[in-house]
Amino acid sequence: MFKTQLRAILRASHYGNIQIMYPMISSLEELYKANEVLEEAKSELRTAGIPFREDIEVGIMIELPAAVMISDLLAQEVDFFSIGTNDLVQYVLAVDRMNEQVAHLYDPFHPAILQMLKITVDSARRHGTHISVCGELAGDIRALPLWIALDIPELSMSVQSILRVKNSLLQTRHSDGPAIWEELSRCSSSRLVTGVLNKYIQSKLAEATMPEQRSSEPGGA
Repeated sequence: MFKTQLRAILRASHYGNIQIMYPMISSLEELYKANEVLEEAKSELRTAGIPFREDIEVGIMIELPAAVMISDLLAQEVDFFSIGTNDLVQYVLAVDRMNEQVAHLYDPFHPAILQMLKITVDSARRHGTHISVCGELAGDIRALPLWIALDIPELSMSVQSILRVKNSLLQTRHSDGPAIWEELSRCSSSRLVTGVLNKYIQSKLAEATMPEQRSSEPGGA
């Protein structure tokens, strides 16, 4: 089944810019095995004379704590990372967010999650591996200062979140990133983390409304 899927992706790559991303990778051995199957699929297509993109990019989803902890090794073997925040939070905190009895313990702003994100981003940067973020947290306005702090270049989110996130992003400054991370790195609880994030968001909203308020005052331009 896996090889059939890879063959289909490879065939489609002849007609557009397509990438391959492996989910649930937890070791280099799994990555190597997946790539072996990919090479088999390529060989079969060559033999059959079916065109495909030979240099198709291959990446992995970072969604397991094991992948985070060996991300420095994985980054040397792939073209890109996509951090899957939904599963990463679930597995780091050992909380099934679909289980009503423990769902309240699902906490994407836990300091451990922030450190996992930082480790992954730093590993990717060291080896020139492109990195992006997906999952509910990517489209969560509260997390936007976190993505600025980590200098994340790409977010994948639902269509409903795009305009809201874009509007908030336009009110921020890239240069604020290091100062935000310095504050976040000192937080010992999710309450403190969300406090830092909310403070930044509120300050930017205040700055954005100031020109409008001045223009409505007598004599305002």
